[in-house]
Amino acid sequence: MKHFLLAATILLAGGLVAAENDSNWPRWRGPRDNGSTDTGKYPVKWDANTHLLWKVTLPGKGCSTPIVWNKRIFVTAPMEGQDALLAFDWSGNQLWQTTFGPELKGRHRNGSGCNPSPATDGQGLFVYFKSGNLAAVGMDGKLRWKTNLLERYGKLSLYWDYGSSPALTEKDVVMAVMHHGESYLAAFDKLTGKLHWKVARNYETPVEGDHSYATPLVIRHQGREALLVLGGERLTAHDAADGRTLWTCGDFNPGAKKNWVPVASPVVVGNMAVVPYGRGDRLHGVKLGGSGDVTATHRLWRRDDSGAFVPTPAEYKGRIYVLRDKGEVDCVDPATGKSFWSDALPETKDKYYASPTVADGKLYAAREDGVVFVARIEGKFEVLSENNMGEQMIGSPVPVSSRLLLRGVDHLFCIAAP
Repeated sequence: MKHFLLAATILLAGGLVAAENDSNWPRWRGPRDNGSTDTGKYPVKWDANTHLLWKVTLPGKGCSTPIVWNKRIFVTAPMEGQDALLAFDWSGNQLWQTTFGPELKGRHRNGSGCNPSPATDGQGLFVYFKSGNLAAVGMDGKLRWKTNLLERYGKLSLYWDYGSSPALTEKDVVMAVMHHGESYLAAFDKLTGKLHWKVARNYETPVEGDHSYATPLVIRHQGREALLVLGGERLTAHDAADGRTLWTCGDFNPGAKKNWVPVASPVVVGNMAVVPYGRGDRLHGVKLGGSGDVTATHRLWRRDDSGAFVPTPAEYKGRIYVLRDKGEVDCVDPATGKSFWSDALPETKDKYYASPTVADGKLYAAREDGVVFVARIEGKFEVLSENNMGEQMIGSPVPVSSRLLLRGVDHLFCIAAP
């Protein structure tokens, strides 16, 4: 009964999601920003050369995750030194490509100039790159507008490559820039690119604590659109209409440790935000809502024995699935923070940078060396298969309409259940 009520709360809190969204994957973490889908049947065992529907060669190294709208696939990649967005049909045929200006290459060995994933509302496509290029194109690839945030607001001082993806509200595309310098949220009109608002988000922190690679989430606050933002050792909610801060939760780094930078994003379940922190060994449960500083009243639990540094957790049927960098998996109750179970994928020197995805009762986890694990998570944890794609893999698996899309550094793969 508790999980039925929690599922009902999720629908009420997030707004009813149209049924057609179940066949789309419009953002990095899917239609519900939770890294999971409730529909479709998905493959368990395959390899990089057989059991594929198709694979296409990508023009350059990118670490973003593909998105899907109406059986059209969109993915960013560098092309001949330019930031680019590519579109493919459901059979893997390229439809078009649009370039946006010179690429700024990645610095991290597992990074690129196109770490942020595209986002769509079905009317347009929105992209951002390390170069500072922010752009909107139509569903046909025609450029609507483009601006460069580095030229407008200053260079980034992030230690590693920019990672936050665009967030879409009803009217705007919102970017979060949080680094050692002037940090801000900025909202641009989706149709024209006009700046609607820009608000500072600056906090004094230990070294690197003011950096953030997390992606904002669109939530509801008192019936209105709001943005949930993690960075600067704060979780904050902002009114989507003007960017003003609605509430703030702090105290994520009580020991004032250096280099505690958020990479993984929060995941929202009903009226709770589950927040990974502390380079993979902290996990917080924060109740959404309130006003002003809610640190003392809305943090309902915290753990110092679980968490994720890079992969963002997934939510499925009211449970949180935390994948840690070395392959440990924790199934967590978002209401209490307690584990239903804890287990692990096979450990090697390679780590997990891609975020886990859950579909058809199975966890899909891509390791940096290109091995994709499939594990049963309902009832008990059981590794079902190891699938070696033969190339580095940082983008997150995308399950949609009974097809699994995998983005490697060289290819885009499409697999289906037999």
